[in-house]
Amino acid sequence: MSAITSQNVEHSYPPLSEVRKTLRVKWYRSPISHERLRELSARSNTKGWIQAGGHVGVYLLLAALTILFWSQQAWIAFVISLWALGFVATFFKGTAAHELGHGTVFKSRALNNGFLHAVCLISWWDPYDYGASHTYHHRYTTHLHADRENILPLSPSLSPLLLLQLCTLNLFSKPNRNFSKGGFLWNVYLTARTALGERSAHTDIPSQEWLEKLHDDQPQAFKQSVRWSRILIVFHTGVLLVSILSGWWVLSLVISVPSFIANIGSYLLGTTQHCGLITNSSDFRKNTRSIKLNPVLRFFYWHMNWHTEHHMYAGVPCYNLKALANEIEADMPPPKSVLGAWKEMRETWLRQQSDPDYAMDTPVPETANTSVMSADDDIINSIGDLAPKGSEIR
Repeated sequence: MSAITSQNVEHSYPPLSEVRKTLRVKWYRSPISHERLRELSARSNTKGWIQAGGHVGVYLLLAALTILFWSQQAWIAFVISLWALGFVATFFKGTAAHELGHGTVFKSRALNNGFLHAVCLISWWDPYDYGASHTYHHRYTTHLHADRENILPLSPSLSPLLLLQLCTLNLFSKPNRNFSKGGFLWNVYLTARTALGERSAHTDIPSQEWLEKLHDDQPQAFKQSVRWSRILIVFHTGVLLVSILSGWWVLSLVISVPSFIANIGSYLLGTTQHCGLITNSSDFRKNTRSIKLNPVLRFFYWHMNWHTEHHMYAGVPCYNLKALANEIEADMPPPKSVLGAWKEMRETWLRQQSDPDYAMDTPVPETANTSVMSADDDIINSIGDLAPKGSEIR
């Protein structure tokens, strides 16, 4: 570990329209043949159905089991099934929605958009605000003038109260320094404000300040966000009314609430992506972290454990990331286990309490700055269909 000087000082940032004109990041990307990259960038409806259809299918199966156990008053089985349902559904927001948002899962755009809006509907996720934010995140990863989707330094918190909510029902967690609307109550509140066309009243919260900047920069995406938030409110209000009038209150639990139950998995995995790493680096190997996962978690996490590889070549569909990782393995730092990543993050965070400018400077092979990849190649620079239509950051 080594200290990186004066990288994490928060200040007033210039408008994003100005940053786009002046900030040009010359990214280092691990070399790979153009032909092989083109092969790995190919989208497949079959693989898309396996990934997206499989994830949604498991959710539907667990939802049916939860309703069945509720109807039979088999309460122990009901609680276990509901927890498992939540664990699966928590990966809809920010994971399934993330990759579907890139538009790289299916060859068919209609299938991709259909699944994207389905998982966003269940998980209260806003694909329009997120699309604008995530475009900046990929174009300017952890360069804080232009990417504040994750405002480093992040805190890898293991607070007992937070862990209790993450292991059960996440009601009260507050949005903070990463792109999130927090727990269920905060999510409903912020979604309702957007549905009314209101801008953020909580710019003291870093993630909400970032949204305010995005809304200034991408007004069309904000209009779409307002419409989508209204759809969310109408849909989930309808589910609640049906639940009350029918006496089947379990319907709200399996449709409107599951992505806020058992959030522990998405928290433990998602936090590893950038936490504790340096900012303002042009090397994805230093600002992004890959981890090792077993096949089951890798599936529900949509293969985002290969996160450094995803940032290097964001046009590669998630189901091809393991093959991409194998191709460039010799030029990459070895991926850590989840436990190893959390140990590294916690050690970095503890040191940051006395030295706020400190961050983990990941050692990389001595091949840095020898990339043969053309900076003007569309396949290399592709981030899929993520950017808002008509946006200057495409």
